[in-house]
Amino acid sequence: MSLLSDTTGWAKDEHHMFSDMVGRFFADEMAPQIENWVAAGVVDRAFWHKAGAAGIMGGAVAEEYGGAGGDIGFDAIALYEQARLGDVNWGMGIQSIVIHYISTYGSDAQKARWLPGLVSGETIGALAMTEPGTGSDLKAVRTSAERDGNHYRVNGSKIFITNGSSADLVITVTKTDPDAGTRGVSLIVVEPDEAEGFRRGSPLKKLGMKGNDTAELFYEDVKVPITNLLGEEEGQGFYQLMKQLPWERLLIAIQALGAMDFALEQTIAYVQERKAFGQRVMDFQNTRFKLAECKTKTEVLRAFTNDSIGRLVEGRLDAA
Repeated sequence: MSLLSDTTGWAKDEHHMFSDMVGRFFADEMAPQIENWVAAGVVDRAFWHKAGAAGIMGGAVAEEYGGAGGDIGFDAIALYEQARLGDVNWGMGIQSIVIHYISTYGSDAQKARWLPGLVSGETIGALAMTEPGTGSDLKAVRTSAERDGNHYRVNGSKIFITNGSSADLVITVTKTDPDAGTRGVSLIVVEPDEAEGFRRGSPLKKLGMKGNDTAELFYEDVKVPITNLLGEEEGQGFYQLMKQLPWERLLIAIQALGAMDFALEQTIAYVQERKAFGQRVMDFQNTRFKLAECKTKTEVLRAFTNDSIGRLVEGRLDAA
């Protein structure tokens, strides 16, 4: 199974070749590691580096910053293939989101500084939005960023941050004007290795996605250069976050499709081998009915998802 078919309108020859390459790479490099990641509670950096060397994360990034100069479809393919293999641990989804924030809103200097490392896997990214007690309600964000000369002083905490334990770069949702509501929201890039007062909590235990490191982050008078503000001026954070919602919502559908294909493949293989009452479970009429129903729903989602990807590539997909 694949995200693409001969009738996928947005896909070009290079997308099909990329799909084949990514599928082989994940089968060789990811599949043998999944149990180890779950046991460790984190994906090892060696895999990030291998994925970067294979060009998995830079499909939509300009060539001058280490990418392939393509479109968002390459990220969609990688996310689908990861899910189709049955993995929910590697934080490619958040990495993609971080890359696109910097590609879209970063200055030339910021893109030159951060994108090559994110594409190569040397830099792991995170997006710190959710806060204890407020969730992702941007109006209620309490993490503050106050100007202090050529720096901001960031104070607050975030919770349930994907890649939080490993991140080398954290796009942090802050309030630069606490009295301005959503117009006071700004995105500031915090680099933990250079940020005194930045602290990570212990990795959080979860019901699922156990190999995906998720952590609480603490900012205690963290000094960040004003040049780490994303956007031309303060107060653009809410707009920036809303503009990225189409991709962030779509990637969930892409991963869901991959997971459905994985589950269907596993189920078909099982019922072809399992016997009950003297025959294969696959030979029961009700089994075939149920599988046909599952396959139909999967194909409907595939068509809808590909249509949405095409709209996003063309710049016509909105958050609704």
